Amino acid sequence: MKKMPIVALIGQTNAGKSSLLNRLARKNIAIVAREEGTTRDNVMATIDDSFVLVDTAGLKDPTDDFEASIREQIEDAIDSADMILVTLDSSKYFDHRDKKIAKDALKSGKPVLLVLNKCDLGESLPVEEFRALGIAPENIFYTSATTGQGIGELKSGIFSSLETVSREPHEASEASEPRNDGRERAGSIVKKNIATLKLALIGRPNVGKSSLFNALGKKQQAIVSSKQGTTRDVNRVQVKYKGQTLEILDTAGLRKPGKREVGIEKFSAIRTLAAIEEADVCALLVDASEPHSKLDQSLAGQIVEAGKGIIIVVTKSDLLDNSAPTNFFGEENIKNRTAADFLIDALEKDFDFLPYAPVLLTSSETGENVTQLFELALEVDKSRHLEIKTSDLNKILNEAIVAHTPAGLKNTRPKPKYIVQTDTCPPWFVVHGHDLELLHWSWKRFLERKIREKYPFVGTPIMFSYRSEK
Repeated sequence: MKKMPIVALIGQTNAGKSSLLNRLARKNIAIVAREEGTTRDNVMATIDDSFVLVDTAGLKDPTDDFEASIREQIEDAIDSADMILVTLDSSKYFDHRDKKIAKDALKSGKPVLLVLNKCDLGESLPVEEFRALGIAPENIFYTSATTGQGIGELKSGIFSSLETVSREPHEASEASEPRNDGRERAGSIVKKNIATLKLALIGRPNVGKSSLFNALGKKQQAIVSSKQGTTRDVNRVQVKYKGQTLEILDTAGLRKPGKREVGIEKFSAIRTLAAIEEADVCALLVDASEPHSKLDQSLAGQIVEAGKGIIIVVTKSDLLDNSAPTNFFGEENIKNRTAADFLIDALEKDFDFLPYAPVLLTSSETGENVTQLFELALEVDKSRHLEIKTSDLNKILNEAIVAHTPAGLKNTRPKPKYIVQTDTCPPWFVVHGHDLELLHWSWKRFLERKIREKYPFVGTPIMFSYRSEK
């Protein structure tokens, strides 16, 4: 699972950025309306398993100061994205704000494309009117998110420009994932991870990321280096724990003193996405004093989709009143269960798609379980590097077939024949057989459960591909 390039859509409101994202993703992900500033949060989509497209519209309420909003958009894109798409309405002359956006984007040194959207309206200005923005003519594209005009050319331009990006292509598609031809493994082993283990702290604003970051810095055995502010709003510290160097990434997004908005930490999806792509293991932080939200579940989904290790970390556990006869949702206590018990039950329910993710209750104030996060990170990283002997895998496969005969669609009987592991980080398994494209999803989940019964793969997703042999 390689790092996936991040492409950021930036520009003034009502230029059609959300519509462009929907058109490129071929689905309605972003909310689209005629009113300006409809998008309130960053929205993203994976395009053709090749890059992540992020719509940075609406980073602030549209009633906020425009210049500050645009500056924050540009800075996020410069620091975190690998390519920038400056988006304008092709029927309007650019103004000083558009010129400022294009100038700052070009200063970044990242590939920059100019997307002149809404060309279907029949009032598009000639390309000569936009050359003063400083973007090369070959990097200017007319598009219509409504009709699809120019979308193919734009995608070709993105792919061509991404060839200059240093990150390797993502290997998420079935056609590209196998890096092994199915040779017999020597045994169930764990490759020694001698590189620095990167642990990212991910979560909503005010969830306690910076406090935990500081607490972790105080609990390490030896500080290797401390580089705060290496990139904007991302603090980093390297620590050594039990002979392993860990680099902790704090994605809090705090501004310098005097420039912070009182009581507000601005959440930026593009910074968080970049941290997830960079990390090996992600600690998803949820606040013990607040019910978790759909955003927490969405962040968890992004971590899993990126193939990274995940630990659910409950912060501010010192605020839980375990003596009170109420649970996390205010219902009456039964069987003398504590507030922590009810909280864990709620987490298991809302994150039922992550049964393998460990849950850790911490308090940066008291230091409770802070060091335990290092232990879990090492355990999850060990799981990510685990390789299983092919004969052991096929024994599990045969047991699964006997216990639950594979069912297929359209009255077919798919026949899995054998399974091999093709990769690690995350572990990837390929099942070979006949008519596997018709295999029911429930049996696929059953097979994963059978593998995890013997090899838990703590905190790591495991990937599967199914290949039918003719």
